[in-house]
Amino acid sequence: MVKAVIVAERDATPEVRDIELPELGRGDVRVKIAAAGVCHSDLSMVTGVITPQYPVVLGHEASGVIQEAGPGVTAVRPGDRVVLNWAAPCRECWFCQAGEPWLCSTIEGITSVPRGSLGDGTPLHACMGVGAFAEEIVLPAQSVVPLPDGVPLDVAALLGCAVLTGVGAVRNTAGVREGQSVLVVGLGGIGLCAVLGAKLAGADPIIAVDISPEKEAYARQAGATHFIVSEPKLSKQVRALTGGRGVDHALECVGAPATIRAAWSAVRRGGQCTIVGVGGRDQEVVFNPLELFHFSRGLTSSIYGASDPDRDVPRLAAEVLSGRLDLASLITHRIGLADVPEAFERMRGGHGARSVIVLDA
Repeated sequence: MVKAVIVAERDATPEVRDIELPELGRGDVRVKIAAAGVCHSDLSMVTGVITPQYPVVLGHEASGVIQEAGPGVTAVRPGDRVVLNWAAPCRECWFCQAGEPWLCSTIEGITSVPRGSLGDGTPLHACMGVGAFAEEIVLPAQSVVPLPDGVPLDVAALLGCAVLTGVGAVRNTAGVREGQSVLVVGLGGIGLCAVLGAKLAGADPIIAVDISPEKEAYARQAGATHFIVSEPKLSKQVRALTGGRGVDHALECVGAPATIRAAWSAVRRGGQCTIVGVGGRDQEVVFNPLELFHFSRGLTSSIYGASDPDRDVPRLAAEVLSGRLDLASLITHRIGLADVPEAFERMRGGHGARSVIVLDA
């Protein structure tokens, strides 16, 4: 038995329960969780914006230490420090063979998988195939990425989602170049990582936007040169900072129709708008055909930052070790398993940056 954060049904309050882990099968590993970041996708599992099978163990952004490796596992061994990968590709489908593992067919649309049980035998599910808000977990070995020595495990947890997604959206999807102007709308953990990515790319100016004035300090620490409190005249303010043209790149990290339109309208003719936020299927964003033609803007989404964790985690870890990538500043709250509901309330209120469950960092 281990302790884990469980949600029994939609809109239920997360609670710490004893769970039974599954037996270690061929190709599986057992990981002792060191730290796990609280991501907006976890909250979406509770509210039903993303619909898992219930009851579900929350959490997908985490780091830990291998405790046991099942038959056939050769890439890692007990004692290895790892980052968890909630989108482990098959490496065999058409998309993987085409060099786009973040679009892997075998993981498309998966929000939870059966894994383990409650103490009374009730079948349990793992959020995004991970279920990281737990003392220990069992999962396939391809879902872990070795972590270089020297990167603190609490910081390393963020590499599993927020950093790959935010920095990846800048580098891999948008392809931001040195000297280009960047707008980031929405400064949750992923938005702040997008600001970090823009700084790494040498973007200038980097304009950060949020509804909460509290986020300005975090944005500037991440590398923003300007901060704007979101308002209806956002595009006009952005143009005033970019020679009247608009930005080369806008990254929308909310997933709401209003913020998508605002980000799109702040992009110059011929620029690029990248949607990173995940919205609901019952919402719509409207564009008229003339503006699509006239402005010649690109509009795309960025799934998992178009990242391949096996390739990108070592690179990002090296940047953490070199001091080029400061992730410690993103962690504003270190919490325990029982504190997840409070972390969700902070997220709803726009307070703080990343809350990280620290079990053994």
